Amino acid sequence: MSAPTPMMAQYLKLKEEAGDCLLFYRMGDFFELFFDDAKVASACLDIALTARGEHDGEKVAMCGVPAHSAEAYLARLIKAGHRVAIADQVETPEEAKKRAGSKALVDRAIVRVVTAGTLTEESLLDSRSANWCVAIGEAGGAVAVAAADISTGRFEVIETNADALSAQIARLNPAEVIASEASGFDALATTLRPSIDFDSARGEDRLKQLHGVATLDGFGQFSRAALAAAGGLVAYLDHTAKGSLPFLRPPQCSHANSCMAVDAATRESLELTLSAQGSRKGSLLDAADRTVTGAGARLLAQDIAAPLMDRTAIEARLALVQRFHDDPILRDRTRSALRAMPDIGRALGRLAAGRGSPRDLGQLRDGLDGAWQLGETLGRIDAVPPLLAELAPQLRGHGALIDLLTRALVPDPPVDADKGGYIAEGYDAALDDLRATGAGGRRSLAALEARYRDETGIANLKIKHNGVLGYHIEVPSRSADRLMAPDSGFTHRQTLAGVVRFNAPELHDLALKVTQAGAHALAAEAAHLEDLTERALETREAIAATADALARIDVAAGLAERAAEGGWARPALVDHPCFDIVGGRHPVVEAALAKSGERFVANDCTLSEQSRLWLVTGPNMGGKSTFLRQNALIAVLAQAGSYVPAASATLGRVDRLFSRVGASDNLARGRSTFMVEMVETAAILAQATPNSFVILDEVGRGTSTYDGLAIAWAVVEAIHEDNRCRCLFATHYHELTRLAERCDALSLHHVRAREWKGDLVLLHEVSEGPADRSYGLAVARLAGMPPATVKRAQAVLSKLEAGREKTGGLAAGLDDLPLFAAAAEQEEAAVDALRDELAALDVDALSPREALDTLYRLKSLANEP
Repeated sequence: MSAPTPMMAQYLKLKEEAGDCLLFYRMGDFFELFFDDAKVASACLDIALTARGEHDGEKVAMCGVPAHSAEAYLARLIKAGHRVAIADQVETPEEAKKRAGSKALVDRAIVRVVTAGTLTEESLLDSRSANWCVAIGEAGGAVAVAAADISTGRFEVIETNADALSAQIARLNPAEVIASEASGFDALATTLRPSIDFDSARGEDRLKQLHGVATLDGFGQFSRAALAAAGGLVAYLDHTAKGSLPFLRPPQCSHANSCMAVDAATRESLELTLSAQGSRKGSLLDAADRTVTGAGARLLAQDIAAPLMDRTAIEARLALVQRFHDDPILRDRTRSALRAMPDIGRALGRLAAGRGSPRDLGQLRDGLDGAWQLGETLGRIDAVPPLLAELAPQLRGHGALIDLLTRALVPDPPVDADKGGYIAEGYDAALDDLRATGAGGRRSLAALEARYRDETGIANLKIKHNGVLGYHIEVPSRSADRLMAPDSGFTHRQTLAGVVRFNAPELHDLALKVTQAGAHALAAEAAHLEDLTERALETREAIAATADALARIDVAAGLAERAAEGGWARPALVDHPCFDIVGGRHPVVEAALAKSGERFVANDCTLSEQSRLWLVTGPNMGGKSTFLRQNALIAVLAQAGSYVPAASATLGRVDRLFSRVGASDNLARGRSTFMVEMVETAAILAQATPNSFVILDEVGRGTSTYDGLAIAWAVVEAIHEDNRCRCLFATHYHELTRLAERCDALSLHHVRAREWKGDLVLLHEVSEGPADRSYGLAVARLAGMPPATVKRAQAVLSKLEAGREKTGGLAAGLDDLPLFAAAAEQEEAAVDALRDELAALDVDALSPREALDTLYRLKSLANEP
C-alpha cells in the first residue's frame, strides 16, 4: 500500500477532526470534497462527481464548488440537514515557501463549522425569522433551556421543567438543539455533545469569562440547570467558531411561568407562527404582521410565540400600540422612517463574528443615523407612553460613531472588501496619495501605450494585465517580428494563438509603481476597515439596544396599522378569570374570505364564573371549530400586547392555553388518531388550572359511539368540576346537553343552520341553546354524496330514531331494515328507464336497420348496473 500524498495526508487529518461534518477543503479558487463527502454533496447539490488519483488502490471520488459562490451551496447543504466544516488556507504560498521550501504544502485548518444554528450570513438566513440555537441543561433534577441567535447576539436562559420542556422547544422553533450525550433528551436534540460541556461549574466560569465579570449577579439569578444549559451552548458555539466566539449579549434569565404556557400540540393546532403546511403564510403571525423591518418581524414572532403573563408589561405594549393607532400621521411617519433603515442587529452580528463587510459598516452608519432622526421625531410628540419613554433614549447616543463612519466610508460601500474602494476620499491623505499615484500611473500607462504605437507603427499594440505576467505588451502575431529584433528594446514573454506578448524596461518600472501603489492602497483600506470595525464593536451593547428599540417600535406601529386596517379593538385586562368577547373574528379566516369578497360572521363569547363552560353543538361546516380557534387566538394576541379582532374584549389572563382540535395518526410513534386525541386530552385534564383556557372539539369521535359518548361525558364533567377552567367544548353528541341540568356553570350554545327548499344554509352564527339536530345528512348532500346513498342513510336514520324512541337503544330497529334496499331501489330505477325508453318507441316508423340499432341499445340499457 503506497503512502498518501502530502495533500491527501493533510486532508485525512482534517477530515478526522471534522467528524460527521462534510469537509470543504480549500484548493485555490475552489472548495473540494472527497470520498463519501463528495458523493453526498454531489447528490444534494446536483453537481458533477469526478475522481482524482487513487487512495488504498481505489479512485478518490471528488466534487467541488467555487469559493466565491460557496454560500449558495452551503445554504442548500444546511437546509438538507448537513453540517459543514470549512478547511481554509491559513498561510499564503509565499509564507509556505519561506517555512519549508519551494515544494511546501500550504497549511490548512478548520476555521469554522457551519451548522443550522450558527449561521450569520445574510444570504443563508430568513430576514424575518430568528435563528435560534438551543441547548438543554439539567442539574439536581431541574431543567433549563439556553437559546442564542448569534446573528443578532440575543441570548436567553429559561428555567423550566421536564414536563414543559417540549413546549419551550416548540415555542422557540430552533434551527438546532444541543444536549449532553449522557442526557435523556435524544428525542429533542439534533446534536449531542460531551457531557463535560454541560457541567454547571464550567458553565458559570464560561459566562464570567465571556462577559468579563467576576459575578453573574448583575444578569440575574441562575440555577445550576441554567448554568449547565448556558455553558453547554457557549461551549458548542466556541467549538463551531473554532475559538472565535460570536457576539453574545448578557443572558436574559426568565422562568417558563412568565409567559402563557402553550404546548406543542396546541401551537400546531392554532397555527400561531407556522401554518399546517409549515410555512409562515396562513398562520396567525402572517395575518397580524404589518412590520416593515426584518427585526420587527422577528420580534413579533417571539411575542406571539410567548404571550406575556405580567399585566403591567402587557399594558405597556398596548399603550404604545394605542398611541400609534390613535395618531395616523405619527404612525405613517414612523413606519416610513423604519422602512428605510437597514437591519443593524444582523449587520452587527456579522461584524462581531469576523464575517463583516464594508457594507455592514455602512448599514450601521445609515441605521444609527436613521434611529437618531426617528428619536428626534418621537421626542417631540406629546402624551408619550411609558414604554416609548424607555425606548426613545436608546435611539440616540451614537453621534461619534455615525460621524466617524460618515467621514470614513463612501455612500454605498461594497460587500467585497478585496477590491477596495470603500474608504471615502479625504479621510486619509496618505491613501489619497496612493490612489493618485495609481491613477497617475494608469494615465502614464495609457500615454506609454500611445507612444509605443507611434514608435513601432503597430496600431493594434495594447498594454494589458493578467495575474501571471502582470502588465505586458500584446500585439497580433503578424506584427510581432518588429518587436523581436534584438535592438527593439522589447523582451519576448509569451506566444499564443494569434497574439505575442512582450515586456520593456520602461513598462516594467512604471508597472511596478502602479502595482505597488494599488497594493499599498488596498492594505491601507483593509487596515481602516479593521479599525472601523473595532471602533463599532466597542459600543456593540448600545448598538444592540438601539436595534431592539427599533424592533419594538416597528412591532407597535405595525400592530396599530393592522388594528386600523381591520377594525381591531384594544383588549381590557382584568385580574379575575373572565372572557367577554363582542363581535369576535378569526383573523386568518377573515382575511381569506375578504380576498373572495365574502364577509366573516362575527360572534360573541362570554365566559364567566357562572358560565365558564360552553357546550357548542351544530352541523359540520357550521363554524364550530373556527369559533373555538378564534377565541383562543384572541387570548394569544391580547397577552402578546396586540389589539384583537373584535368589537370589544375583556379578559382575564390565561396561564395555560390548550387546544384539542383535530388530530392525525402519528405512525412513527405507533399512535392512531384516537390515541393522539386521548394523550392530548389527558394532558389537558392533568395541567389545566382555573386560569387556563381550553378548546375541545369532538372529543371521543375516534372510537365506538358508546365509548366516545362516555369519554366525552366524563371529560366535560372533569373540566367542570375539577379543572374549573374557561372552556369551549364542541360536540356532535347531543346527549351531552343533558349535563346542563346538573352542571351549573355549563351553558348550551349552537351554530345556526337552516334548510331551505331542500338545501342546507349555514349561517355561522352562535346562538344560545342546543342545536335542534345535527344536519349530518344535509351536509353529506352538500358535499356531493350520491343521492341514492343519502336516501339510504335517511332510511337507516329513521329506523335508528324509531328504535331509540321505543327501546332507548341506539341500534334498536335495525334488525328489520332490508339490507339490500338500496340495491333494489337502483334496480327499480334501471327498470323504469327501460320502460320509459320502450314507451317512447314508434315501432311502425322504424326501418329494419333502425329497429336493429334500437334493439342493441335497449339490450345495453338493460345490462347497465
